[in-house]
Amino acid sequence: MCHDARAASSCPETLRSRRHHIGAGLLALALATTIAPALGSAADRDERRGPPPGERRGPGEHGPAQALRDFASQPYPSTYRPLPRRDTLIFGATVLDGTGRRLDGADVLLRDGLVVAVGAGLTAPDGTVRIDGKGRWVTPGIIDPHTHLGNFPTPYTGEDAHHSDVNEDSDPNTAQVWAQHSINVQDPGFARALAGGVTTLQVMPGSTNLFGGRTIVLRNVPARTVQGMTFPDAPFGLKMACGENVVHAYGDAGRFPVSRMGAVAGQREAWIAARKYLREWQRYADGDERRPPEQDLKLDTLAGVLTGAIRVHAHCYRADDIAQLFDMAHEFGFRITAIHHASEAYKVPDLFVKEDVCAAVWPDWWGYKREAYDGIRENAAYLEAAGACVAMHSDSNVTGQRLNVEAAKAAAAGRRAGIELPPERVIEWITRNPARMLGLESRIGTLEPGKLADVVLWSGDPFSVYSHVDQVYVDGALAFDRNDPTRQPTSDFELGQPSQETQP
Repeated sequence: MCHDARAASSCPETLRSRRHHIGAGLLALALATTIAPALGSAADRDERRGPPPGERRGPGEHGPAQALRDFASQPYPSTYRPLPRRDTLIFGATVLDGTGRRLDGADVLLRDGLVVAVGAGLTAPDGTVRIDGKGRWVTPGIIDPHTHLGNFPTPYTGEDAHHSDVNEDSDPNTAQVWAQHSINVQDPGFARALAGGVTTLQVMPGSTNLFGGRTIVLRNVPARTVQGMTFPDAPFGLKMACGENVVHAYGDAGRFPVSRMGAVAGQREAWIAARKYLREWQRYADGDERRPPEQDLKLDTLAGVLTGAIRVHAHCYRADDIAQLFDMAHEFGFRITAIHHASEAYKVPDLFVKEDVCAAVWPDWWGYKREAYDGIRENAAYLEAAGACVAMHSDSNVTGQRLNVEAAKAAAAGRRAGIELPPERVIEWITRNPARMLGLESRIGTLEPGKLADVVLWSGDPFSVYSHVDQVYVDGALAFDRNDPTRQPTSDFELGQPSQETQP
């Protein structure tokens, strides 16, 4: 994310891609630790990955969560309601179901907002809408696990970058703020992402702080309020950051922290305070104290992490920073769900496997700042080959419209490096794995019976630049149709703009 308008010329969106040379020793290490495991079977890879984070540890393993109040409660509950929908049968398509399967000439049946069946020769009752999928492809809805749509809305100018709602850059620790309280639901970027097949998004605060605040998961449908888009019962996340963004934001202003060691110290101090806060609440829950501790919004969020109720999403580029963040999680007994950006994750793929942590990455964005210099396009492929959980993310309203292309670029680089990456595996980078990151793998991310009917119908292979999205279903409702202007959401901001006016 380009947070500094003064450095706009160095933003990744404006840079030309460059090939980055890897030293022979580092390449040999990468080949030994990543490509060799790619020869294993799909079952072997699943076994190495282990169960999803939500199935590994319950809140009680990090503290007496059942005896405490809910630090991750939502006082502003979702009011989301699915759009009007009709039962639908898409037939004769090539289906990538997100579970590692490719089904040619297959059908997908949607009923009451759920996936009912996937396979050949399905039948449907009278009244079911029938869509001819011959020559077309079907995938689960795309999930963007890292976006700033709504709290860094378009359009914006260079000056807007200083005054956007994406960062509360008043203190290195702003764990008390929530991204949902900055979201402008009229951001045109939501509709653009929908046209690119994105059905679910995690909106994050920015990364100028050690603790940026809570994330929010949204359904990508038009709404008047953020509650109308909020994914019901989706877990909160905490945005953390390490490296240059924090050090530059505060160090350049002469404030703490001015170095990486200062940043780590600041995070450790915060976790010590959160641990003490949690113990105080435990004493109250046990009846040792008559009065509850005074509520602290900042420590509520951190305590929610310590109890396992809030998921940690960390902005981190360099391998050494990533390793130190894992060490910190061990010290204070919390779990990291995902490392975002992770440009040097290919140097430590074994750590991602050992920690069972996902990496949300780009294929590009190399060299736009120092800690991104060692980014390589093969990053995702090397992690996949090692058995790690990999996902694409946007961090940009432009990239968020083309996550399928991002995955295609990363996979192509992997194939050139000798790693087998068929479409049925690559699709998991933008569907199944980000669902896992959000703690929603039991509800979205794959086309399996009983899951929410988030479906994208493509004109062809979704990993071809010549294909486009024909239709998008969210909860079984047709939310976007390329051939029907009434199924193409438009924000209030765009109404009356010259591009929307009828030409003479």
